[in-house]
Amino acid sequence: MSTAAAYAMAGPDAQFEKVAIERRELGPSDVLIDIAYAGICHSDIHTARNEWGGAAYPCVPGHEIAGTVAAVGTAVSRYRVGDRVGVGCMVDSCGVCEPCLAGEEQFCTRGAVMTYNSRVPEELQPGGHTMGGYATQIVVTEDFVVGIPEGIDLSIAAPLLCAGITLYSPLRHWGAGPGKRVAIVGMGGLGHIGVKIASALGAEVTVLSHSLSKQEDGKRFGADHYYATVDKQTFRELRSHFDLIINTVSADLPIADYMKLLRLDGTLVVLGLPEQPLAVPAKVLAGRRRSLAGSMIGGIEQTQEMLNFCAEHGIGAEIELIAADEIDGAYERVVASDVRYRFVIDTATM
Repeated sequence: MSTAAAYAMAGPDAQFEKVAIERRELGPSDVLIDIAYAGICHSDIHTARNEWGGAAYPCVPGHEIAGTVAAVGTAVSRYRVGDRVGVGCMVDSCGVCEPCLAGEEQFCTRGAVMTYNSRVPEELQPGGHTMGGYATQIVVTEDFVVGIPEGIDLSIAAPLLCAGITLYSPLRHWGAGPGKRVAIVGMGGLGHIGVKIASALGAEVTVLSHSLSKQEDGKRFGADHYYATVDKQTFRELRSHFDLIINTVSADLPIADYMKLLRLDGTLVVLGLPEQPLAVPAKVLAGRRRSLAGSMIGGIEQTQEMLNFCAEHGIGAEIELIAADEIDGAYERVVASDVRYRFVIDTATM
């Protein structure tokens, strides 16, 4: 076992405290990573505060991890000491089920092992659950490590390991590109990266945001159009307009109104997790053969593809770099939507 400094919550109502955690002994196929930066995802907050239930404590969140290789096991072939690498939302899967064999490890039928708060044997992690990237080091099997190209700074690459792949995967799956009209609902930590990626893919990109307060940013990130959803004229003007709508927000939206913005065979993809079930009248779907779908992250191969694409097109997250002792305040600001657009922890401050 090795010891790493980390920031953990002892319970759902606790504050973050600096602790020492143990990482497993380096196995033949393992990579030891010195973490340089860890992004803060809203999922971290939901989990740490047990808002989704099932949280295990002490909780060390963090699945947007960027750093460098510190050591490798004897069987590791793809990485060497000093390589720039990242770890996203998963650190293992069964490897033998149909989704895993298809490179869709996030849909592992036995359940992927998530980077934090997943149950694992004690010998893999004392306490019996995974602990994430709010730490100075992590040990991950080689198959779940991705390389970060030289063309992108580690600090702005970190959020791509969750937010980036969460947007890239559905945009690629549903064919965003030249000749396609794509709408991104929400201009937050997910949405702003979605605008950048959709634009780089060649789609005609529209932002649908509550207000016009981030319009200048949206245009700078590559949006062709920007509309305020508080204006009811928006829904009249854009009726039957889009091929693809990506909903990045977790608020309880009038989803049927957004579905009506789809063209024939258009798809609305849900990424956020609202509290209430989605209510869509069947006739809204049937009328123009519209589809309502969901998506999450992508597999490891696609995550590497996404990083290469972002490096090639100069895409990174817009970040606010914080020290480790600022995590509690950052959580409050995320909940209040007071960040443009992603907090990233500088782990050197641990």
